[in-house]
Amino acid sequence: MAFVAIVGRPNVGKSTLFNYLVGKRISIVEDTPGVTRDRLYAEVEWTDRRFTLVDTGGIDTLSEDVIFKQMRLQAEVAIEEADLIVLLVDGRQGVTAADEEVARILRHTQKPVLLVANKLDVPALFPHAADFFRLGLGEPLPISAANGINIGDLLDLIVARLPAADEHGYSDDIVKLTVMGRPNVGKSSLVNAILGEDRVIVSDIPGTTRDAVDTYFERGNSKYVIVDTAGLRKQAKVKEDIERYSVMRSLRAVEKADICLMVLDATEGVLEQDKKIIGYAHEKGKGIIFVINKWDLVVKDDWTADKFKQEVYAELQFAEYAPCIFVSAKTGQRVLKILELVSSVHAEQTKRVRASVLMELVTEATVVTPPPQVRGKKLKIGYVTQTDIKPPTFLFFVNDPLLMHFSYLRFLENRIRAVYGFSGTSIRLLTRKKV
Repeated sequence: MAFVAIVGRPNVGKSTLFNYLVGKRISIVEDTPGVTRDRLYAEVEWTDRRFTLVDTGGIDTLSEDVIFKQMRLQAEVAIEEADLIVLLVDGRQGVTAADEEVARILRHTQKPVLLVANKLDVPALFPHAADFFRLGLGEPLPISAANGINIGDLLDLIVARLPAADEHGYSDDIVKLTVMGRPNVGKSSLVNAILGEDRVIVSDIPGTTRDAVDTYFERGNSKYVIVDTAGLRKQAKVKEDIERYSVMRSLRAVEKADICLMVLDATEGVLEQDKKIIGYAHEKGKGIIFVINKWDLVVKDDWTADKFKQEVYAELQFAEYAPCIFVSAKTGQRVLKILELVSSVHAEQTKRVRASVLMELVTEATVVTPPPQVRGKKLKIGYVTQTDIKPPTFLFFVNDPLLMHFSYLRFLENRIRAVYGFSGTSIRLLTRKKV
């Protein structure tokens, strides 16, 4: 799926535009309750084309020197990872030095850039956009993110400039792994430990992600491709907090994966940035394994692992289905068991359940716990069938989809999991009106 990044200096309306595009006039993938809301990405749809929108906003500092440094960082990350860049400027204020700095960087990339002049709330102000021709990025589009003016035109331009949907070209028998996590949790070390000296075949296959490489290898009778999202190599020495921008690299890698190995630092636990990345993988229906790295640095007793696991699930309740494994990439402790767990999760996310046994399970569940009535109407489930894998997807034919409350869907999901497991993978329950 293509990535579209909104960049620009502070106070030009990046978040306002992001929220408008996400919340109005376009379809959006369901916002699963329990997933962190403080995120800077959303999958959106316009004229039957889907793309992931990324908000790179949030820079706020009084130092002009720091502004320039962070603006360069923000633009460089967008250049590396985005398929299309929307440069947002303040149409009323006119061209500033910060605008010129970002435009200078963008002019030297081969990525398509849309120049958008915001805060032009009435057509009489549209001529103000002409001032931005001197940025050298083509004709600026006047819009008002606050009032929704010309947003349809902007979306038309975005869709027209998106690249064709990319295909990764891997056969179905290859399990695609992505190693995710914040900077410095040991992702690269873990990849090296997994590949190890006993690998059968290793070859570098150029991936679609800029500055990243897909590594193919075999272990026993299984075939894998692993992607290391090791982070911002060029910006490694930058002192400011760059984790917000490194998310984009992880999001793109998630798109390619069957199973995401989410690396957590055993000495730090789950942080807010971890929730964002895991939430995205969950919403995309990927397999998830929590890899607790640096376990060798933790002082342990008989209950340490169980306590840590409880803390992880307390922070990530929406992904309680994901198994945990405690490893040390440095010492090699339990690293080889990761692939055993990968095989198990892959089997779960490709599992199919017959419609007849599904219907029997659901009928029993509704007898034990009947669905609640809504305004005197009672939900009736006529039929249920599994329609897809990766993730396992179940379609419920009901008398009225509006009567299927989220809490009852969660109850049915729990019943399905209690019988059939599906450890390590999200499952999707959809409803459709019975004809």
